[in-house]
Amino acid sequence: MLPLPILILIGRAGLGLLLLLIIRFKMQAFYALILVSIIVGIAAGLPLTTIPADGDTPEQLGVIQAIIAGVGGTLGSVAVLVALGSMLGKIIELSGGAESLAGRFTGWLGPKRVGIALVIAAGILAIPVFFDAGFIILIPIVFAFSKVAGLNPIKFGLPVAGIMLAVHVAVPPHPGIVGGSAILGADIGWVTIFALAISVPLAVLSYLVAKWINTREFAMLAATKEMYDNFGTEKSTLTGGLGEGEKAPGAGTVLGLILLPLVLIMLGTAVAPLFEAGTFWNGFLSMVGQPIFALMVAIAAAMYLLGVRRGWSAAHLGEVMESALPAAAVIILVTGAGGAFGRVLTETGIGGAVAEVLASSGMPLLLAAFLISLIMRAAQGSATVAIATTAGLLLPSVSAMGLDTVHTALLAVAIGYGGLGLSHVNDSGFWVVTRYLGLSVKDGLRTWTPLTTVLGVSGFVLTWVLYAVIPVS
Repeated sequence: MLPLPILILIGRAGLGLLLLLIIRFKMQAFYALILVSIIVGIAAGLPLTTIPADGDTPEQLGVIQAIIAGVGGTLGSVAVLVALGSMLGKIIELSGGAESLAGRFTGWLGPKRVGIALVIAAGILAIPVFFDAGFIILIPIVFAFSKVAGLNPIKFGLPVAGIMLAVHVAVPPHPGIVGGSAILGADIGWVTIFALAISVPLAVLSYLVAKWINTREFAMLAATKEMYDNFGTEKSTLTGGLGEGEKAPGAGTVLGLILLPLVLIMLGTAVAPLFEAGTFWNGFLSMVGQPIFALMVAIAAAMYLLGVRRGWSAAHLGEVMESALPAAAVIILVTGAGGAFGRVLTETGIGGAVAEVLASSGMPLLLAAFLISLIMRAAQGSATVAIATTAGLLLPSVSAMGLDTVHTALLAVAIGYGGLGLSHVNDSGFWVVTRYLGLSVKDGLRTWTPLTTVLGVSGFVLTWVLYAVIPVS
């Protein structure tokens, strides 16, 4: 094995090359990750092909074999989870469930608390629906309430976008946190419980911080202003999949479908261990609480309640579910490539060298995880890439420390919140939010970027508190 300083230098150069390829040359993230994994593996001395075990010498994986092992090990559960989560989100998205949730919460809280109602509805909707799609779904509702109140849509839209992104980066079944958890070996059930608990105060914070940001007025871009002024006077092009004469499902039905897999997962995580291992109830609840099983149950319920019962044909239902897969496929591949990069770092010893540097620097692992993810996010824009790459980089450190189940889950959540902050011009979400709310680039950097950063840092601080107060098992 090469000397530690050389391994560290190769690791830094590899990360630098990865960022250069993605940022400067706009290379697709999956291809860039695989390419850099090959270059780093060869530079750090991995054999060009696998060397079989010989006596006391263990097997040494070749560069390509290490990449294959990394992709396969990561995607064992990630691919299924992301695909199923995408299908559930697409059914809810195209059924008109967002309108029902927003309307119900507004009715409960009253017209004077429209902003709070929209934030609550957005936080719940964001659990199964990807950020970009979910925010675009809610934009007609934001516009409608803004026009009634005579306000700039940023007043309602900014806190809505903030909580939706906070949920997207930390709550399964979203791809970044699912992939990062798989790489680290973190329990998805505990990750879900912690991330949901932290999302509640973050929703309050998103509302309050956005309210403070909105104490000043921001000019609306001409294109958005025209779309906003015309909203309601003609059929909107912003709304999604409701057919002619088709009514949106009840808010209670949509809420139940979103909460169903979460409840099942929590049963497996928190209740199953109360029964003795090997008993029927321990086995049954453990199976029910597996995320894949929980999502399968939720999708089956959604197919009937939002599809069949409301008149969707089997063919249309199949098309809706099929339409969720292309976007999911890209995310799955990027996550797998992040796992490959992590495996190469482990096989070359670079990950172990990073672990030694972290240990000698005195920086807590949780803080290092958050900062690395935050820097990766700011540098290349994608939260999914930032989370997967950070998890792969820190895997040897986590393995060396022997963290228990709960603290490994909290480490994954901390990495997720690192992928939340510093959203700016290299992030597609930045452009979705600023263009739909009519913000200039300058105003986006003064509103959206600070909001995501405050939420990311706050999410990390709350995670650190839990990490510190929960005893090691």
